[in-house]
Amino acid sequence: MVWNIGEGTLVNSITCHPDTIHSLSFNRDGSLIATTCKDKKIRVIDARSGIVFYRLNFIPDLKNEVLSKEGICHQGSKAAKVVFLGDTGRLFTTGFSRFSDRQWAVWSQHNLEAPLRIENIDSSSGVLFPFYDHDTKMVYVAGKGDGNIRYYEIVNEPPYCHYLNQFLTGFPQRGLGFMPKRGLDVTRCEVFRFYKLHAVKPLCEPISMIVPRKSEQFQEDIFPDTAAPTPSLTAKEWLSGSNRSPILISLKTGAGARTNKPVLYNPDRQYLVTADRNNERKFIFISEGNKVDYRELLQMNGNSNVVKDNLDNVNHNMVAQPTKKFPWSEELSPPSPPEDLKTGVVARHTLPVATFVTIQDNDSSSDHEEDSSLEFSSSEELLETCKKLASNVKELKTKLQTKDKKIKELEEKLHLLQKEKNN
Repeated sequence: MVWNIGEGTLVNSITCHPDTIHSLSFNRDGSLIATTCKDKKIRVIDARSGIVFYRLNFIPDLKNEVLSKEGICHQGSKAAKVVFLGDTGRLFTTGFSRFSDRQWAVWSQHNLEAPLRIENIDSSSGVLFPFYDHDTKMVYVAGKGDGNIRYYEIVNEPPYCHYLNQFLTGFPQRGLGFMPKRGLDVTRCEVFRFYKLHAVKPLCEPISMIVPRKSEQFQEDIFPDTAAPTPSLTAKEWLSGSNRSPILISLKTGAGARTNKPVLYNPDRQYLVTADRNNERKFIFISEGNKVDYRELLQMNGNSNVVKDNLDNVNHNMVAQPTKKFPWSEELSPPSPPEDLKTGVVARHTLPVATFVTIQDNDSSSDHEEDSSLEFSSSEELLETCKKLASNVKELKTKLQTKDKKIKELEEKLHLLQKEKNN
């Protein structure tokens, strides 16, 4: 079902699938939907009307060639997944062969009778999930229950897809999510970020795909302008048949900075209106000047502050609320202002003073006032401490000597073993 969420109305109900839908993907401008179903068919559907396309190309002196937009996807009985490859006019699918081998395939959206290329991956049983990055033209393939993520490069010429490498871990994954391009760290050359849900541990682990480059400058070749969160069409324009590519923004810090404001639907005006309330309030607040209060502050009854107003148009009985006393500020009292002070603040608040606890050693004395420095009561105690220290030093020296001897013995044994092996 396609909904207009601005009005809360149902636009269209797509009923061409006889069984469970395994996956769904929109193309770059949102005009087409690609689906895979339990009946092993892949379909390209008009998102507005719900019609499965059939295109007729007339060739002179030949019969009409029927190019189908519905075809058999993968022969296996397990779930198949599909994703649009941006605006290239091609699809990428993952599924199983009739012998339960996992495979991927590249299709043309204009002809689904046979894939442009199909290739087996392995014979595991986990369902494969494809993730396409339009900015770098890469497809990431991850399987449920696997510990690795394979990634491929998409090109416009045959064979259309090239295997690059894989990310290996020893922990299986239950599922994966990804961060939009606007949330990546461009200073680290992070081109993709997964969020891996572990199958065994209760853990969600972020996995970053980083291009190793030494330069700290912005890399324009791997970070082109990406899709912005601002919609390029209103619901009315889209339903009327208009197609438009997404609005793009730059990921470079400070370049093309713009505010992607939320969009609200106004039923009276019948079109989308951007919410400028927060911006208007912000600019009004910034444009206001600092308001200086020239009233005199007097202190009465210890805790209450009474404001004395010298102006005629202000109430003379204005009294500030008493400040609350805290345990750490009982001994502290705010200083009284001078009598000649004409400018100041309306109320003075005493900030809490942090208390610090110093942890002492057991050997240190408890009375800090009496024992401010190390002092011995007699020379005999001093001699005893010196003897103890000397004995400790001797023990340490003997231990070090024994360790050195053991090290030398082990080195000699290793030397002998190496000689025996060489002989």
